[in-house]
Amino acid sequence: MDKVGHPHSEALRVIERFRRPSFGRLTVEVTIDDPKAYTKPWTATLPFNLQLNTDLMESICENEKDAAHIAAQ
Repeated sequence: MDKVGHPHSEALRVIERFRRPSFGRLTVEVTIDDPKAYTKPWTATLPFNLQLNTDLMESICENEKDAAHIAAQ
């Protein structure tokens, strides 16, 4: 699931919520729900400051299954 090695199973469900609480801020809330690996769901909130007059850039999750796609870009 991540570089730290948190466990997960085939029952993993990830919910991402993107919010813009104010003009210059963005928050991403990620909830991990995997009843086979954890006793209850847990959530992490990631705050971001937005820069004026810029565009949001796409972020690509790199993994071994998508290496050919990333190399082709």
